[in-house]
Amino acid sequence: MEQLLSVLKELHPEVDFETAEGLVTGGILTSLDIIALIAEINAAFDVEVSAEEIVPENFDSAKTIWAMVERLMDED
Repeated sequence: MEQLLSVLKELHPEVDFETAEGLVTGGILTSLDIIALIAEINAAFDVEVSAEEIVPENFDSAKTIWAMVERLMDED
């Protein structure tokens, strides 16, 4: 989770991702941010975020992003 938080802070240092929610629905993360984040997740955690996973529910908070990453790591 710390590595994920680090990646998120690189995208938006002004946001407290440990408590922030509504990252997508609140407009904090843009579509370009999500593309960059997916590339970082794929590289950092050796998983592949498929198109089916790219839904607002999976990216609306650090917790939901981390839950998706853990699920993808378990599938490998």
